Amino acid sequence: MGAKVALEGKPIIITGASSGIGAATAIACANVGMPVALFARREDKLNELKSRIEQAGGSALVVVGDVTDPQANLDLLARAQDAFGPIYAALANAGYGLEHESATMPISDIRAMFETNFFGSMHLIQPAIKHFREQGTGHAMMVSSCLSKIGIPYYACYCATKAAQDKFCRSMRLELAPEGIHVSSIHPVGTKTEFFETANANTTNGLRVASTKQNGFMQTPERVADAIVRCLRKPKGEVWTSFPTRFALAGTVAFPSLTDAIFKRALRKRLERKKLKNQ
Repeated sequence: MGAKVALEGKPIIITGASSGIGAATAIACANVGMPVALFARREDKLNELKSRIEQAGGSALVVVGDVTDPQANLDLLARAQDAFGPIYAALANAGYGLEHESATMPISDIRAMFETNFFGSMHLIQPAIKHFREQGTGHAMMVSSCLSKIGIPYYACYCATKAAQDKFCRSMRLELAPEGIHVSSIHPVGTKTEFFETANANTTNGLRVASTKQNGFMQTPERVADAIVRCLRKPKGEVWTSFPTRFALAGTVAFPSLTDAIFKRALRKRLERKKLKNQ
């Protein structure tokens, strides 16, 4: 980590900006003076966010599109540069989860999730880094997950997409550091966003393994957004919003058999509750 970066006037692109972490980060960045390019599929949500930012004195641009479309990402970069000048940061945030037994999850569903969560990130980050190289500075970021460090039952595909983001970010930050370009991965825990509603709506077995309603272990998207802004101001490789979670996940790598035993016990209890509920 080097000296603090003055963020005022430095533009940022945010995908998946219509809600959750993306929307909260857009507001947080605008509050510190960063012009924000907002990208997602829901134009009405983006326009509402743009109005909110501008009413608070910030600058925002709305671009509607799908992260799985490479050309849409190139158009986003071009429009953001036309509106704000050289782009300083790009945050690949768009993604979703789906609960399904790993051994029977359709390959088409696996491909679709990788297209959005991983390749959608790369469609933005690779051309953004090309831009950063031309100007000699920049900060590329991907919203990964604490689950990038572990696989949980019925969420193998989601965990794999997040692990792919994590590994690419780690490699890129080492490769690009000599050029003065920062690369960071963001690792939220359970966050109060539309993620769980979408995942639960798409579940095929009703287990809701990733649901955190039972234990209340949730954070607000604003907490994640504030951590992202701190990283933009003082760059670092990984951003975590829960030290206990980070420490616990380190333990899962050191003690895989113990971790498996804990997951097996928790899953057995979840299956028993489902069986009783269905009787």
